[in-house]
Amino acid sequence: MHIAPARLEDARQVAEIHVTTWQSAYQGIVPAEYLASLSVDQREAMWRESIAEGVPELLVAKAEGGMVGWVAFGPCRDEGSPADSAEVWAIYVAPVFLVERGRAHALAPRAGAHARTGVQDRQRVGVHAECPRNQVLSCRRVRA
Repeated sequence: MHIAPARLEDARQVAEIHVTTWQSAYQGIVPAEYLASLSVDQREAMWRESIAEGVPELLVAKAEGGMVGWVAFGPCRDEGSPADSAEVWAIYVAPVFLVERGRAHALAPRAGAHARTGVQDRQRVGVHAECPRNQVLSCRRVRA
């Protein structure tokens, strides 16, 4: 598996993983109508802009056959957080790869290492309380 900064041409696959993962992970938690309304085209436009601007920073994981997942991170967005704090804003792995051990867990440490090369020394990640345990990563894996 290869992990690298996202490029503009990655935006479509990032968007596809974003939408399909939401639809899989939040089924039964978020209203079905909302999940059905999620648009890959709209997410692609959003991610294309984010990649171009560099906020949030975005790393993508690729293996044979395409993109496996991605992690978005940047400065901690909590009000009053120290300037040296970073936050994993989102981490997504294509649902088909969630059962393959190691795919998701490779992304979080890379975001942490990448954030530490800048000014961020502390890191934070949050997860939805109702998200199934096998679909989230432990905060311990991301902290510096």
